[in-house]
Amino acid sequence: MAQTVVLRVGMSCEGCVGAVKRVLGKMEGVEYYDVDIKEQKVTVKGNVTPDAVLQTVSKTGKKTSFWDAEPATNQSTAPADATA
Repeated sequence: MAQTVVLRVGMSCEGCVGAVKRVLGKMEGVEYYDVDIKEQKVTVKGNVTPDAVLQTVSKTGKKTSFWDAEPATNQSTAPADATA
């Protein structure tokens, strides 16, 4: 069953983008992918599992996490705009 996986990937240059595209191009089950360096966002569609996509992109050595996870730079457990 096809699904969409969205990752946050720390990419600083076109070489980083190329590395991510290279591993996704070799991954079995991937039907489509989009790499957005400005947003640090990688979208993958296909017959893949989220964990497999995360593991594959992590092989590039880039900091990788699921898009809906908190960015690693924000270690706070409460939202900044939370009111007491």
